[in-house]
Amino acid sequence: MPIRLSTQEANVSANPDTDTPHCHPPHRVESQRIGSLQPKMLNTEKAQRMAELFSSLGDTNRLRIISLLAIAELCVCDIAAALDMSESAVSHQLRTLRAMRLVRYHKRGRKVYYHLQDQHVLDLYQSVAEHLDEPDLNNES
Repeated sequence: MPIRLSTQEANVSANPDTDTPHCHPPHRVESQRIGSLQPKMLNTEKAQRMAELFSSLGDTNRLRIISLLAIAELCVCDIAAALDMSESAVSHQLRTLRAMRLVRYHKRGRKVYYHLQDQHVLDLYQSVAEHLDEPDLNNES
């Protein structure tokens, strides 16, 4: 995790080849600050689990299913109709979402109804959607 320095601590400029900020001149590492950050840093196991979760969200159809379930609880046939997909294809995507604990289901008669696992999943979906709707301030003049 990179350390942020104030403009007084380092003169930061972008490398024209990479657009990545670099400190000029190089500065010494703030060992005490780094030491206090490390216990708060994401551990490798949790980082791996998060990467797997985000990877499972890297599919357009799964995200569209989540967008529907953010609005209402639906059965597989309704999801398939809304997305113009086969029930088999929707069921396959729902299995992946269930494995990642993003959706749950319950049965009513012969129908299986799906909904988001919990408020955290809804919050995550809404936060990303809102973030994407924000204007990109870096590209505005």
